[in-house]
Amino acid sequence: MARECEITGKSTQIGGRYSNRTRATQFNPTGKVRRKANLQKRRIFIAELGKSVLVDISVKGLRHIKKNGAFATLKKAGVIK
Repeated sequence: MARECEITGKSTQIGGRYSNRTRATQFNPTGKVRRKANLQKRRIFIAELGKSVLVDISVKGLRHIKKNGAFATLKKAGVIK
């Protein structure tokens, strides 16, 4: 399975690596680059269930949990039933 945030669905993106100097020339040797999401492995305690869950989550997903609560966010994302 690809590395993907379980809350936001963020995963890797493919983009170009160009500088302004290589844009100005005809010869452009730069290729594609894979940009990875800022993913962290976190053990999050859910007080309503009385247990902790291990999730692979982006930092933006952690901010969602901080704002809305762990149980509501993980339930909406489908991580817990």
